[in-house]
Amino acid sequence: EGDGSEIQAALAEWTGQKTVPNVFIGGNHIGGCDKTTALNNEGKLVPLLTQAGAVA
Repeated sequence: EGDGSEIQAALAEWTGQKTVPNVFIGGNHIGGCDKTTALNNEGKLVPLLTQAGAVA
């Protein structure tokens, strides 16, 4: 257990973003809450999830 600083450092290194949520779909970095919400509002989130096999 800890304060999550190691996880935040790893996220920042991998994605340039250390905040959560930090969403990945099919191994691809999507972004945070704002980006994920925008993809949903644009009708692009479900196709990404479907392509990744996360939804049928």
